[in-house]
Amino acid sequence: MADNLPSEFDVIVIGTGLPESIIAAACSRSGQRVLHVDSRSYYGGNWASFSFSGILSWLKEYQENSDIVNEGPAWQEQILENEEAIALSRKDKTIQHVEVFCYASQDLHEEVEEAGALQKNHASVISENPTEAVHSAYLPSEDESLCIASCEMLTEQTPSSDLETALEISNVKVTGETEKHDDKTCMKSASEEETSKNVPTTEGTALQPKKTRITYSQIIKEGRRFNIDLVSKLLYSRGLLIDLLIKSNVSRYAEFKNITRILAFREGRVEQVPCSRADVFNSKQLTMVEKRMLMKFLTFCMEYEKHPDEYKAYEEITFSEYLKTQKLTPNLQYFVLHSIAMTSETASNTIDGLKATKNFLHCLGRYGNTPFLFPLYGQGELPQCFCRMCAVFGGIYCLRHSVQCLVVDKESRKCKAIIDQFGQRIISKHFLVEDSYFSENTCSHVQYRQISRSVLITDRSVLKTDSDQQISILTVPGEEPGTFAVRVIELCSSTMTCMKGTYLVHLTCTSSKTAREDLEPVVQKLFTPYTETETENEEVEKPRLLWALYFNMRDSSDVSRNSYNDLPSNVYVCSGPDSGLGNDNAVKQAETLFQLICPNEDFCPPPPNPEDIITDGDSLQSEASEASVILEANSETPKESASLGNPEEASQ
Repeated sequence: MADNLPSEFDVIVIGTGLPESIIAAACSRSGQRVLHVDSRSYYGGNWASFSFSGILSWLKEYQENSDIVNEGPAWQEQILENEEAIALSRKDKTIQHVEVFCYASQDLHEEVEEAGALQKNHASVISENPTEAVHSAYLPSEDESLCIASCEMLTEQTPSSDLETALEISNVKVTGETEKHDDKTCMKSASEEETSKNVPTTEGTALQPKKTRITYSQIIKEGRRFNIDLVSKLLYSRGLLIDLLIKSNVSRYAEFKNITRILAFREGRVEQVPCSRADVFNSKQLTMVEKRMLMKFLTFCMEYEKHPDEYKAYEEITFSEYLKTQKLTPNLQYFVLHSIAMTSETASNTIDGLKATKNFLHCLGRYGNTPFLFPLYGQGELPQCFCRMCAVFGGIYCLRHSVQCLVVDKESRKCKAIIDQFGQRIISKHFLVEDSYFSENTCSHVQYRQISRSVLITDRSVLKTDSDQQISILTVPGEEPGTFAVRVIELCSSTMTCMKGTYLVHLTCTSSKTAREDLEPVVQKLFTPYTETETENEEVEKPRLLWALYFNMRDSSDVSRNSYNDLPSNVYVCSGPDSGLGNDNAVKQAETLFQLICPNEDFCPPPPNPEDIITDGDSLQSEASEASVILEANSETPKESASLGNPEEASQ
């Protein structure tokens, strides 16, 4: 029951996106009592990852425009005379213009089986999950059960009328999928990691022989192999998020793969960009003169601050114009501008371009031949990793738990409590709210940007090589001046984000129109719709497109706090994902807000080693139990888990 929740906390966090999860972990680690709630049935908000059936349920939710939660007890009656309320939104309006296209063969003779396969396959995930042992790469069993227990507790306490209403809004099958998706999210990585160890031997032979056409029913049946990110990002190997993962030891909850290739799209062709010293000298695309030119320029970029005379005169012009003054061939200018600095002709000035190039080069070689890492099972793992850390240090988690309003004291103008969907008043000193939870009244003066997103399932890579396990990033420049470049990230099956024989491709750009209008021209350049191929033996130059999703996502990253109406000083706003490639914005935001809540406290320090914990026989029972939780958390860290620690050692 909701009454079992404590009535008072130090910090209440609403929303489980990456910034909120980092702050919750940092506050819990510093000894604050943390309540972390989300009205959704899954972790991550717009940072989440879904299985294929999970993304279909998510799509259904937005296309039907149904509320995430249903009416609870009237909260207005609980507001006293000396109080006022800030009502929170019950509907997520951050996703717009959702369009889905299926190009793979529908297999009409399998239609009945296919419809059942979605539900049957998803149900099997749920029936297996509660009984499977949690893999040691994730939360210790004690804390994992705490997280799951809180989810189950909420399911039990949801009034039956809510469930009946949900069935009225949507058909039984889809509602069932949504409910099941929550359970899968709680233990997703454990079950998938378990199955991934057993399946590869049969998967390669029985699932998808190379020349067999992939059908939609195959995608449905192998839906658990997919982990589809709502937001597409990579981790710079020397970026703020990697440093935080190592410092806090949260990296033990996740595993990563190195991006293997940087690609460029030039004159209608996809080419590999040489960026490391070895790549440059092994490249067959560049002449010997070009190799020397490129190495000389990249060496300068690494220490450009020491040579101000080289660039001071060009500070006011664009980076593109500056490159033309540097004795670089058009070929090299294109590579540096679009694939190393990852900017466009008009977007960056000289200083910004040099900074971006230096950052790219600085990150090379730490974990591999490119600057980037990708988390296995998708970007949605990262918020969950920090949630696990928060839970280890006593944070309480409640999914499917909405907050109806914030209660503000009229005299002090401080927020003093929340009222949740069950009418329980919970007191706190500090409140962190993800932007999407605010109502239109609070956000009436806020101007949002939009991100255009597309997710594709294809049958082969945009640039074929001997290995079919390449992870690539490609920047496609805007066709006309003033249009935005499109970032393409292509993931293979070894990232645990798609089934064997397929690739998962993410396209992202800043919106100027709807996502489909912004991104479809790039999709048409790189891929061929599956239906255009008449015969199985026909050789197709481009990869075949099996399935496509387009949507626009709200970008609240640049919104000033002053834009929100009448927010109390102890209510802090966390933004959703931004359009950038890295995660630095989320980490900076989390650290800034943490310092406001806990000034002079260390931000996410590492947990103590078990050897350093001394339990005094005369100490309080609570202290002893707390030490045992921390001890168990460390002792269950898997030895085989890929660690981000000691990167220099790894690179050697």
